[in-house]
Amino acid sequence: MNTIDAAILSKMFLAGAKALEADKEHINELNVFPVPDGDTGTNMSMTVLSAAKEVLAIDHLEMRTLCKAISSGSLRGARGNSGVILSQLLRGFTKVIKTEETLSVDILCEAAQRAVETAYKAVMQPKEGTILTVARAGADKAIELADETEDIEVYLKGVLEACEEALAQTPELLPVLKEAGVVDSGGQGLCRILSGAYAFLSGEDTGLLSDASCGEKKEEAPSSRFTYRMEFSMRPAPYNSHEERKKLREFMKSMGDGAYLEKDGAFYTGRLVTDDPGRIITSVLRNGSIETIEIVNTRRKESDAEPEKPQQKESDGEAGQSKASQTEAPAPAEPKATPPKEIGIVAVSIGEGINQIFRDLGVDALIEGGQTMNPSTEDIMKAIASVNAKTVFVLPNNKNIVLSVEQAAGLVSDKGVIVVPTKTISQGVSALISFVPGDSPEENLEHMKEELALVKSGEITYAVRDTTIDGRSIAAGDYMGITDVGIVSVEKQIDATLLSMLSAMLDEDSALITLYYGQDVKEEEAQKLFETVQQTYPDLEVELQEGGQPVYYYIVSVE
Repeated sequence: MNTIDAAILSKMFLAGAKALEADKEHINELNVFPVPDGDTGTNMSMTVLSAAKEVLAIDHLEMRTLCKAISSGSLRGARGNSGVILSQLLRGFTKVIKTEETLSVDILCEAAQRAVETAYKAVMQPKEGTILTVARAGADKAIELADETEDIEVYLKGVLEACEEALAQTPELLPVLKEAGVVDSGGQGLCRILSGAYAFLSGEDTGLLSDASCGEKKEEAPSSRFTYRMEFSMRPAPYNSHEERKKLREFMKSMGDGAYLEKDGAFYTGRLVTDDPGRIITSVLRNGSIETIEIVNTRRKESDAEPEKPQQKESDGEAGQSKASQTEAPAPAEPKATPPKEIGIVAVSIGEGINQIFRDLGVDALIEGGQTMNPSTEDIMKAIASVNAKTVFVLPNNKNIVLSVEQAAGLVSDKGVIVVPTKTISQGVSALISFVPGDSPEENLEHMKEELALVKSGEITYAVRDTTIDGRSIAAGDYMGITDVGIVSVEKQIDATLLSMLSAMLDEDSALITLYYGQDVKEEEAQKLFETVQQTYPDLEVELQEGGQPVYYYIVSVE
């Protein structure tokens, strides 16, 4: 096969997207830090799914419309740093091929070079040993193969093999990967897309991504001999492993029809039709806690349903009066447009307590997200659009969201957008406290950046697997204190972990400690720890706030 057209390329893309979607759970677990927020697979999959929706919606398929769907869909749907880099790879690739009717090895080679060039430019400080390294290895191999073959199947196989070889070498380029015993998760995701595309091209029956897989419409429960339709969301227990969740899936399949269990942010969503919901509930509770659950009897007849309440009839006098009022009522006046204010603020936040803190500090629009739930570029653009201001400040408050915010800022043209480089919730709060309403955007950005240099951030969570990082052995279930410089404390108790982390964070300039306790911490437990910290550091001011955040028992700020 020496050329491919838009029809073949679209199917290759959908096959690659399906391969990534199928492997996202494994990619999520290739996290260097053994924390319960590995989300690279989810971010990359949702980025590709956004593009796949656009591809599946094309009415008149040709190279131009296909490229537009892939590029715009992935750009708007990009989530997390890995998703943004993937969207930039796709953007660069489609720029070259969009004017072609068919693609040859030479054109594909040129597109691969542009893809890598575009992705590297999107990252301010590119690191080797990442998805960028894997992509570049594939592009380098493409140049070599372009001189050796015109067969696209041979070409793509060679590019895929070069990417897989580069992926295997990522631990040698990033010592932290080697110590953790994993390859780069973003690079793994890219290889899965390419392997799915190659499998389709070589005639393997892998299937393609469908509308249902893209979430275009929620699947109805299948017609079944079973009685109860169940849907639930589960927060996995600290020690719950991929293997245990796999066993739960298999058990669900043995107990009914339409069994489904997949990650959805910090939770897992499950559904099936069964005759024994009690046994399903028991099995789910062995794996974690149930957050929501719905059970419906599918055998219930329509006649058993609660009858509709009869509508109250109007008397002739009342009806006549109502109609007359409608006729005589003047048309409502057009609301006057409110002039835009000088500066508006958008912040990424998670947890109702932290949300309220940001609202109290003057944030105009909140974007729900953070670890495990990175917002998309489109989510951020919508939040910016909702703020009636000439200039909008956006605070990512998470290092994995900064690239998405920068990408969104570059796509907004009707107002000024300034990205404040906040990488933690603690930095976001400190930046907002330093905001001066009467000052210019430039002056306020300077205030905020100065404040970021004065705050230290820490988080307490648990380990999801055994590993070694920075020479420190960590066992599944251990509590970890993670600061701006990495993991600084590992203990068997939450309180001991926090106190050990604080001792590493504090110095002679420290004056204020703020503790934000999460949704899995009881108020009385947080109050007791707060008092312990006060007693331990009597010369420092200590504050306690309800954060309500998932995943992290405590977020800590030191100023």
